[in-house]
Amino acid sequence: MAQQSIRLLPTKMAIVRYRPTEPFSVPAGPEFFSLIRTEKELSIVMEASLVPKVAPIKSTGWRLFEVAGPFELNAVGVLASITAPLADAGVSIFALATYDTDYFLISARQLKRAIRALRAAGHTVIDDCA
Repeated sequence: MAQQSIRLLPTKMAIVRYRPTEPFSVPAGPEFFSLIRTEKELSIVMEASLVPKVAPIKSTGWRLFEVAGPFELNAVGVLASITAPLADAGVSIFALATYDTDYFLISARQLKRAIRALRAAGHTVIDDCA
């Protein structure tokens, strides 16, 4: 599998879950924000400092990685080249994608282990946050 250039972004993130019909206001600003609504849930990935206090279910303590893109939409194996060494190292991820590239979240508790595993697999990890 191809080696990737992966950048650890400085912002601390959270994953929030609402009921699918529950209204939610998108925060203004350039921060990373992802919203996925299904018939069963509304999941939001956002900067931890912006999570509403009334959020019913939230998980904080996540760090966000960006895979250098853009990639063609039919590119094969990009995320697999990242998830396989992380799985082998016992690191779980929360993956997201945009039209141009992939992102993934790692628990801050597993951050050092994740970076070591990615680098051992030949990926370039840019960590300006450490």
